[in-house]
Amino acid sequence: MLTILFDGVAYGMLLFVLAVGLAVTMGLMNFINLAHGAFAMVGGYITVLLIQRLGVPFLLCLPLAFLGSALLGGLLERTLYRPLYHKPHLDQVLFSIGLTFMAVAAVDYFVGSTQQNLQLPEWLKGRTELGEGDWILGMGHYRLFIIAVCAALTVALQYILTKTRFGSRLRASVDDQRVAAGLGINVNMVFLSTFAVGSGLAGLGGALGADVLGMDPSFPLKFMIYFLIVVAVGGTSSITGPLLAALLLGVADVAGKYYIPKMGAFIVYFLMILILVWRPQGLFVRQGGKA
Repeated sequence: MLTILFDGVAYGMLLFVLAVGLAVTMGLMNFINLAHGAFAMVGGYITVLLIQRLGVPFLLCLPLAFLGSALLGGLLERTLYRPLYHKPHLDQVLFSIGLTFMAVAAVDYFVGSTQQNLQLPEWLKGRTELGEGDWILGMGHYRLFIIAVCAALTVALQYILTKTRFGSRLRASVDDQRVAAGLGINVNMVFLSTFAVGSGLAGLGGALGADVLGMDPSFPLKFMIYFLIVVAVGGTSSITGPLLAALLLGVADVAGKYYIPKMGAFIVYFLMILILVWRPQGLFVRQGGKA
């Protein structure tokens, strides 16, 4: 049981890093970017290809995956996304879904449709067990590494959004762009930076998840619904909500597939429906929309 809980927490932390950029763009920038999974796929493929073809160390690949996805996100924000900020949400959804299918086709054409295997360093392949009997806790070193990295990112992101000048400028830009610009805030640069960082976090999540989730051209389509569940259940007005929702989703998914494997992901979707029927605004959103 403890091992299942541990694996569920690791899976949930990974989903949070993958989905937090989507939560930021939807909650703070009011933009529905369903191509978010494509940026995660970019980070995953950067990591896999650098390790397989160039022998780059795994730890070096992680920041490179973040930077590569962030640069791509910043470029697309300036050229494609920015004109859609004031468009109806349906236009944003159709555009981002189309971009996702284009990314899937491009990766399939240039890299191939086979699933890529990630070669982890030896120190991440081991496993440590504590306790005995039914209460034994088996901790895979790679999953422990994922939890540590994701926890550090969560603390850093929460601090940046709530305690720094950039976070206050971002909130001001979202509340009223005209007033923020009148106060001397470069709204376009704030949105560009936010979108790039969100895309970079998705790429980092894809790099971390390449071994756990697998990496193939259909990655954005397979996990798009998981990103949306995290954002819908957790709400978009804070970082805490999506984090708790991702942990709940991760534990429920791992436990459900272990104890009732024939039902697959049914438990996760059923749980999502119950939560959204009960609290359509999100499970961790306080009254008034403030988390």
